[in-house]
Amino acid sequence: MHSVTYSMGVSLDGYIVGPDGRFDWTAPDKDVFRFHIDEIQKVGVHLLGRRLYETMLYWETADQNPSLDDAELEWAALWNPLPKVVFSTALSEVQGNARLASGGLAEEIGRLRAEPGEGEIAIGGATLAVEAAALGLIDEYRPIVYPVLVGGGIPYFPRNERQVDLELVESRTFESGVVYLRYRVAR
Repeated sequence: MHSVTYSMGVSLDGYIVGPDGRFDWTAPDKDVFRFHIDEIQKVGVHLLGRRLYETMLYWETADQNPSLDDAELEWAALWNPLPKVVFSTALSEVQGNARLASGGLAEEIGRLRAEPGEGEIAIGGATLAVEAAALGLIDEYRPIVYPVLVGGGIPYFPRNERQVDLELVESRTFESGVVYLRYRVAR
């Protein structure tokens, strides 16, 4: 069965976007970007909300930019063919190897888990993660913690009224002070 993972950059005080709407502090250095490249290779399908989908649209044509370095070209080559499911009530169509979700999040994840093959079901975006967490659908939380305090904004972890026990599976500290944590939900 495909596991459902939630991984995004997060400030030390727990936000993926600051109160001013900015998240430029999550721009990865070379080592962190290489880590993202290695991680995306484990993903079979990526679930995105509208805002993250629109942010990631850049990569649909980025490989045509002559100023991209080898790592960015490698990312684009992995990201573009990756199947994506976009959850949005505002969009009527999507581009690239993406489709609009035809059902609710639980229904889509159930269908994707049942499909044969390899690869994780990655969730991108706090809104989707909140819904998936409330439904008990997330198998692993993978925050990439940046050494910055932003003081508020959109939280990484859903603010639900239940305790979720986690097991630390992996951690990694980068030279830049960024820390990757991988927690499995204890079931």
